[in-house]
Amino acid sequence: MAKPSVQYVCSNCGAKAPQLLGRCPVCGEWGTYEEEIEVKVKGERLKVKGEAGKPVRLHEIEVQEDSRIDMQCAELNRVLGGGLVPGSLVLLGGEPGIGKSTLALQVLMRMTSRRTLYASGEESLRQLKLRAERLAGSPDSLYLIADTSLENILAETTELQPDLVVIDSIQTIQTDAVEATIGSLTQVKECAARILQYAKERNIPFLIVGHINKEGSLAGPKVLEHMVDTVLQFEGDQHYLYRILRAQKNRFGSTSEIGIFSMQNDGLREVSNPSELLLSTQRDGLSGIAIAAAVEGVRPLLIEVQALVSSAAYGTPQRSSTGFDARRLNMLLAVLEKRVGFKLLQKDVFLNIAGGLRVNDPAIDLAVLAAVLSSNMDIALDASTCLTGEVGLAGEIRPVNRIDQRIREAEKLGFRRILIPAAQAYQKEGLHIEVQAVKKVTDAFRLLFKQ
Repeated sequence: MAKPSVQYVCSNCGAKAPQLLGRCPVCGEWGTYEEEIEVKVKGERLKVKGEAGKPVRLHEIEVQEDSRIDMQCAELNRVLGGGLVPGSLVLLGGEPGIGKSTLALQVLMRMTSRRTLYASGEESLRQLKLRAERLAGSPDSLYLIADTSLENILAETTELQPDLVVIDSIQTIQTDAVEATIGSLTQVKECAARILQYAKERNIPFLIVGHINKEGSLAGPKVLEHMVDTVLQFEGDQHYLYRILRAQKNRFGSTSEIGIFSMQNDGLREVSNPSELLLSTQRDGLSGIAIAAAVEGVRPLLIEVQALVSSAAYGTPQRSSTGFDARRLNMLLAVLEKRVGFKLLQKDVFLNIAGGLRVNDPAIDLAVLAAVLSSNMDIALDASTCLTGEVGLAGEIRPVNRIDQRIREAEKLGFRRILIPAAQAYQKEGLHIEVQAVKKVTDAFRLLFKQ
C-alpha cells in the first residue's frame, strides 16, 4: 500500500485543494472543506459475468421481461419505476427521525418470499428486535447483522446469497482498504465504490441509507450520488403524520413519481388517496381557506391552503410561510397589491399548507391569493369550489400541466366547481363538475366573492 497523502475536499461540490480553505473557490460555500486521506489501493477489476472489457452488440444483450423485484409496497414500487432492478444500488436519505430505517426494515419484513439481509451499523441486534416487534412482524426470510466492517458484511452476503441487502447507514460503515475515520469522505466514497462493484458483480441489489447535512442535502462527497443508480429522498415534518418519498435520480424509471406514507404507531402505512385525508371536513364558514388542485409528481392532490392576515403589531409586518416558498409568497402579495389594489403593507400575512406538506407546484398560486384575500376581507369561500392556476407578474393566470387529472380528482372528491386558466384546453366529455375559465386574478375574485 502506498503512503497516504492528505488533501482537502469540499463537501458541497467535491472540489479538492492541497490546503485547508475557508471558502470554496468553486461553489463559494464557507466552511465546507474537510480533510481527506487519499490512499491508492490496487483493487480487482470489475467482472460482470466474465464479460467486463469485452464489447458486445446492443442486440446481443439479453434482458428479462420480469426482471424487477416486487418490494411488496405499492408506493415504493411506484417511485422506483415498477420495482427494484437486480444489481442496482439505491441511496435513501432524509432528516433524522423521519423514518428511513423504519421504511427499510418494514419493506424487508413484507418480502417474505425472498431472502433479505439487514446490516445495521447504528443499532444492536436487540434494538433491531424491539423495532421489529413494534412493526408487528418476524419473518423467517429476514436476516439481521450488526457490524460496521464492510468486509464482514460482504462476506456474510456472499455466504447467505440474499435477494436484497439493506445497509443502515453508509456513514457508519468502514473498510480496511483505507486509513480514515468512520464517516469521513474517504470512507464513504470507498465503501460506496466497493458496494457498487459487489452489486454489479453478483447481481444483488443494495439499498443504503444516507445521512443529510444541515442544508438538507445528502451528506458525504457529491460523487456518492453520481455512483448510485437511484437517489430517494424521504421528507416530511416530524410533527405531522405524512411522509413523501421522492426520486431525485433514477436510472431505471421516472423521477416525477412520489410515494406518500402515514406514520403510525405500528410503522408506516401507504396512503392511496391522500386528498381525502389532507382536506378538512369542517371548513364551512371559515375565512382564509382555499382548496388548490395541485400535482405532486404525476399524482393529483387537493390540498388545503390556509392564510391569516392581521394588523402588524410591530413596525415591520411579518411574512411567514409553512410548506410554501416564502419568496414566491412575497411576489404574489406584490401582485395582489399592484394588480388588484389591496394594500397589505401594514399587515402580517401567515400562510400554511395543511397536513405538513411542502408543495412546489406553481398551480396553487391562485389558491394562495384567494386564501389571503379571504382572510383579509373575512369572507369565507365556497366550500365546494377549488382552484388551480399559476399567477404571473401581470396578474394573468397562466396554464398548468395535467389539467384533466386535476379536474377529475376534484370531481371525484365531490367538488361542484373548479376555476382554471382561460387559455387551458381540457376534455369536456363526461364531466359533472362546473368548470369556469378565468383570465386574470380580478376575474377569479369576482367569481369567488361575487363582486
